[in-house]
Amino acid sequence: MEQIPPALAWRKSSRSAQQDNCVEVADLPGGGCAVRDSKDLNGPILHFSTSEWQMFVGGIKSGIFDDLAAD
Repeated sequence: MEQIPPALAWRKSSRSAQQDNCVEVADLPGGGCAVRDSKDLNGPILHFSTSEWQMFVGGIKSGIFDDLAAD
């Protein structure tokens, strides 16, 4: 498993405003993204390759996950 650097530039969606129930994303050196829960900054971090992240974002934009949205 690849080590995640400790000092990453984390960001969350501008749509999340000041809410605490968000995920944060950081670009990884050499490509890919890291994702973490904004409520648990020291918790687990998920790592995605560039192609995995592009497929995920593409799925969001195409609406493939729309049926998972909470009512």
